[in-house]
Parts: sequence; structure tokens; C-alpha cells
Amino acid sequence: MAQKHFVLDTNVLIENPNSIAALRNGQENHIHIPYTVLTELDKLKKDPRIGHIVAKAVGAILHDDNVDILPPDYAQDLTDETYDDRILKEILHMAPEEAILITNDRILQIKAKVYGIPCEAYRDSVPFRSESQRYTGFVEPEDEVVPNCFVWDSGTPVFHGPEGPKSMSYQHEVWNVRPRSVYQNLALELMLNSGIDMVSIQSEAGYGKTFLALAAALYLVLERKDNPFKKIYLVKPVVEIGAKMGYLPGDIEEKMTPYVRYVTDLLAKLHDMRSANRIFADPSADSLKLNPKRFEIQPVAFIRGMNIENAVVIIDEMQNLSRNETRALLTRMGENVKCICLGDTRQVDNPYLNESNNGLNWTVRKLKGYRNYAHMVLKGDRSRGPITDIVLKSKL
Repeated sequence: MAQKHFVLDTNVLIENPNSIAALRNGQENHIHIPYTVLTELDKLKKDPRIGHIVAKAVGAILHDDNVDILPPDYAQDLTDETYDDRILKEILHMAPEEAILITNDRILQIKAKVYGIPCEAYRDSVPFRSESQRYTGFVEPEDEVVPNCFVWDSGTPVFHGPEGPKSMSYQHEVWNVRPRSVYQNLALELMLNSGIDMVSIQSEAGYGKTFLALAAALYLVLERKDNPFKKIYLVKPVVEIGAKMGYLPGDIEEKMTPYVRYVTDLLAKLHDMRSANRIFADPSADSLKLNPKRFEIQPVAFIRGMNIENAVVIIDEMQNLSRNETRALLTRMGENVKCICLGDTRQVDNPYLNESNNGLNWTVRKLKGYRNYAHMVLKGDRSRGPITDIVLKSKL
């Protein structure tokens, strides 16, 4: 088969940094990168949302000796031209005649046709996935078993936990909450297992991770007799408040109220399902106020100077913590602590973080394989309700 020459556009490298190796296919084909594409990548590397992906693409170019860089065509006046036009002229003057432009930019595809440049879309674009998305908590039967992972066996998940492998043929019911999917049931198994000190849960909004974590925490603190847990902490990075938080009236709980209303709503729902009087200051009041001896909501900054013991700690929206903040927070955990970390690396609100460089992803990358840590990606068909279901299914 004759060797093909592929010229890669910027969007292909961003959508899949591994596209160079895939298209080169060993030594079968030759890859060309226009100089203008490097210029675009240089600008995009400063974007906090995709800078980590740009770094992967640049690394792929740098470490592949068979990639040919098409130099700029200095014979042309490129000052007032768009990046697309410059790329096309570099292909015309610098690439082999049989070179094929690979781009998913439809306008550029039309322009290439005008210039008579063969053009194809890259069909194997794979969106970037963080480690917390890639490692779902399951491993393939032929792969090496990771501590506290699951393996499918004839349609039934087998849990390789602290007590050894066991078939998950039963369903949990915690605080009158019944799991809506097999993945929710497995998440509860991890949260309730006494041999696992720390659990991280990744999922999009609507799959019930906060509700499950609160139900598990109520069970561990208020019901289970053989546990040392006396209190629940809910910790949240409140990115959007910043310095403005000090201007809000009241104590820290009142300042946090607008940002954790969903938590108190979920607690009220769980209280309706089964009485949780001890976590409220006055369970008979119309407006339920938390009992700070049993349940405390804290911003991350207030946890750093504490030493937490005998407690269940729920860290919500962990993807909005930096690596340093995550380390500072987790090193506050003392004896007899169950830590449940929740988040979605696709929903990073902190302007200085991205899908890769955030607390949740760092946690999975560094702690995966430790015997007292487990991770799970929540999936399923049912979630908050029928509207949420169709939004998730349609990828709106």
C-alpha cells in the first residue's frame, strides 16, 4: 500500500492528541503539521480549559521524529489572512502534492475544495477524558485487579474488596433509600464498607451522588451501632463567593446557606423518609436548622486548621479544588474518618483549573491502587426525574 501524506489541522490535535500516532499507523503514513497550527497551539496553551490537552498535543509532536513541520511561506503576504487561509497556502507551497488535509472544520473543508486540496474529516475524534472518568471502578476480566474494583461476571458485578471477591447479587437499602441502578448500589457498597476509608464518586449532575452520600452518612452516624462516627461534615469549595462572602450577614452557616440550599433540601427529604431528628437543632421547627454537634457545613478554608476525627466527611464538588487545596484538606483527616469525595471533572467552575488539573482527578490518579481507597463512576437510566433523564440521554 502506498504511503499517504496527512496534514493535520489544529482541531484534530485538540480533539484527540493521539491522532498523530493513529494516522501514522506505525510507519505506514507520513504526518505534516503546518507552522500556523503551531502558532494556534501556542495561543491555546494559555486557555485554562484546554491547556492540558494542548500540552499533550505538543508533546506528541515533539516526541515523534517522523512528524514534518511545514514552514511558513514567506513568499506570501500573510499579515491580514486568517489562520485557515495561512494553513491552506502552507499546504499548497510546502506539502507534497498528494497530501490530504485532515480537519473537522467544515468551513476549512470548503476552502480546501476551492484550492483543490484533498480533504477528509477525522472520524476517530475522542473527547478528552480525565482519569476519574476513564477509571470507572470496573476492570476487564483479563486485566489486573485493582483494590476495591468491580469485575463483571455473567452479568453480575463481583466486588474485589477488603474481604476478598464477592458477588454483588444483593441490593442495599440505606435510610429507606433504594438504589435506582446497579451503579448506585455499588457506590453504596463502597461508602458503607468498613475497610474502605475514602471513596470518590464521579458523575454528571442528576445521578444522585450527593443524595446517596447523605443517606450513607446518616446511616453511619445515626444508625449503625458498630461504628465510631459521631458527626457529619459537609465541605464545599465555594468558588463563586471569593471575597464577597464576608459581606453576607450572619455566622458561617448563614453565609453558606445560599450555596448549600440543595444540601438542606436533600436532608429534609431524607428526614421525611426516615426521622433524622438528631442532626437538627429543633426538628419540630418549620425551618430546619442543623445541629452543629451532629452536622456541620464548612467552606474549605475553615477545615484547614482543624483535626477531624470520628466523623463522616463529604467533600462536594471536589473538581473545584486545586491539588494543593486537596492535599491540605485530606491531611486534616484523623482517626476514624470516612471520607466521601464527590464531583464531575467536566463541570469545573474554578477559572484556574481544568478537567485534568483538579482535586478530584488528582485524587484518582494518585490514590488508585491503595487498599483503603475506592472510586466509582455513576451511570444509569434513572436520575432526578424524567426531564433530567431525557436531557442526559439527548446529550443536550
